[in-house]
Amino acid sequence: GFGGLYAAKALGPAPVQVTLIDKRNFHLFQPLLYQVATGTLSPADISSPLRAIFSENKNTQVLMDEVVDLDPQQKRVMLRHQELAYDTLIVATGVSHHYFGNDHWKTTAPGLKTVEDALEMRRRIFMAFEAAEKETDPEKRRAWLTFVIVGGGPTGVELAGAIAELAFNTLKQDFRNIDTRETKILLLEGLDRILPPYPPELSQKAEHSLTQLGVTVQTKTMVTDIENNIVTFQREGQIEQIPARTILWAAGVKASNMGQVLAERTGATLDRAGRVFVEPDLSLPHHADIFVIGDLSHFAHQEGKPLPGVAPVAMQEGEYVAK
Repeated sequence: GFGGLYAAKALGPAPVQVTLIDKRNFHLFQPLLYQVATGTLSPADISSPLRAIFSENKNTQVLMDEVVDLDPQQKRVMLRHQELAYDTLIVATGVSHHYFGNDHWKTTAPGLKTVEDALEMRRRIFMAFEAAEKETDPEKRRAWLTFVIVGGGPTGVELAGAIAELAFNTLKQDFRNIDTRETKILLLEGLDRILPPYPPELSQKAEHSLTQLGVTVQTKTMVTDIENNIVTFQREGQIEQIPARTILWAAGVKASNMGQVLAERTGATLDRAGRVFVEPDLSLPHHADIFVIGDLSHFAHQEGKPLPGVAPVAMQEGEYVAK
């Protein structure tokens, strides 16, 4: 991710030996995944091979592997296929989707964290229009032309806007039996406004922009069930249901398993999402040789609330720790 990438890049000129470990051998520009999911970009446009990025850094080795455990006393990390010794460890393994105990919704409502997720979303979005074109039953056709996005954070807002652009502009001339402008796009958010981590005036602006695009924004709306292509949600004490053949998940994140490993091995404290509380220098308490950066870290030393899980924060933390 951005944290590890920027830390390793900043250490390129240093008289040290750097090992970068990742499950993938490419860096993914995650902020643009929603454009792959809606067909605007191809995966190659937002992926860069890690070895090519670091080919000039002669002190840097890239290993395609996965860290599964850690021994802070012996200063060793256990990978799937080997062990490595370290002097300083930087952990930047990020976050994944959080279904709040409803992991069985994963197949019905995919999230957006990987290239594979984006391609699956793209397949579902475009197949919905194709299925609607062939459907003669008006009710079933409406369900194919209804898109429900759960979660009004940055990913949900971007997805809703991009699908609206597709339906109301890009595809409007391309079909004969359906009018894609009849598409219904619902963005459901549990809190009282979309983009909750941002200032209220920006949330208002975003909601206004989405409404102008044709998105229906519903706040204070909690999804309680997703089954048989029907989304059940609670809003102002009322239970409502909407048939939708395309349901996309953008509600909440949980920390990678490395958070749990760090808690067990170092006694680090985790927040509710599993992120690791760090010191002002991003190290772990009592472990000055282990740093946690990016979305996995809970840094609340500035305004009492954690820094947001966005790329610029991870980039700056990576460069700071390298320094």
